Parts: sequence; C-alpha cells; structure tokens
Amino acid sequence: MRETPVLIDGPVGQLEALYLDLEDARGMALICHPNPVQGGTMLNKVVSTLQRTARDSGLITLRFNYRGVGASAGAHDMGSGEIDDAEAAAQWLREQHPELPITLFGFSFGGFVAASLGGRLEAKGEQLSHLFMVAAAVARLGNEHVLPQNCPLTLIQPEADEVVDPQAVYAWSDALERPHELLKVAECGHFFHGKLTELKELVLPRLSN
Repeated sequence: MRETPVLIDGPVGQLEALYLDLEDARGMALICHPNPVQGGTMLNKVVSTLQRTARDSGLITLRFNYRGVGASAGAHDMGSGEIDDAEAAAQWLREQHPELPITLFGFSFGGFVAASLGGRLEAKGEQLSHLFMVAAAVARLGNEHVLPQNCPLTLIQPEADEVVDPQAVYAWSDALERPHELLKVAECGHFFHGKLTELKELVLPRLSN
C-alpha cells in the first residue's frame, strides 16, 4: 500500500502531502512533522514510523509539509501558521471521510502543532479518537494553546532526549490536570535511533482499543 501525493489548499497556498486511503478503515490519522528550521519534514523517519503504525492499525493516513517546507507554499511561521496548515489538512481529511474519527500524532515541534490543533478541532465540535505527543516541544504550549480535553492523550518521551528536555516534559505532565499517560523510553534519543520498533510497539496497542 503506497501513499499518494496530494496537494491541499492551505491558508497561504498549496500544502504538499502524502495520503493513504484504506478500504474498511476504522478511522483516520493526521501526522504533524518536526521543526522545519531544523530540517523537519513529513519524510522524517519518526513521522514515517507513526504513519506505518497507523496504517497497520487500519487507519487512513495523511502527513503533510508545513508552509515553506518541500513543495508547500509560503514561509515558516514557527507558530500559529503551522497550526493553521494542520487545520487545513484535517479539514481536507474530514471532507474525504465525513464519518470517520481522527487521531492526531505530533513529533517534536509537531507535538505542539497537534496538541494545539486538537484543541481547535474540539472547540468546533470534533470528537477526536486520540492525541499522541511524541518527544513533544511542550515549552511552546502557552496559555493561548488549549489542549483537547475529551480524547485519550498519550505522551511518549525519550529519556535521553538531546533536543527536548525530558525533565521539562515530565514537569509539564505532572502539572497537566486532564487525564493522560506518560510513557518513557529508556536509553533513547530524540530521533529514536535504534528505537523505532519500540515506538511502534508503544503506539500500536493504543490504536487498536
């Protein structure tokens, strides 16, 4: 099963994306990639692993490049612009399959994007299936960014993360008042070198329930 390249109308022009449709899918997954300033794209290997995991769980998948990345129009905003892009991608998915629930994934900077998007979608009446924040840039989540409250939330944090401070994520988790789970991955750096199988094994059972 190969993903199909698609172009999505974004807020500042077209967004480059990869879409995988499945027959008899039980849901959809939108995957948000890491920081474009540090080379993050939708082809990042953690994003690719999350896409395959969602696919193997029977979910239609969409990953996309933010503005200014790859063939996506515009320039980096490093904030609300990328959330706007993710919202356009979610809207596109919703139009393809009005009846299916959406699961959100975000890696690194994409964790900030996915969390913020989740709050926006929920405010519009969307019932999300799950939010996964992987090595998420939680320091970017200010008071203006509202997390979704009504879906399961899973935080996956490498214990030897050299990009996102693990202690900051643990402290953020401790202060988070809504129910969630925090999964720590031992002897693992930010990009899950040698640990991608472990990442898949953490995510897969949480998608199948």
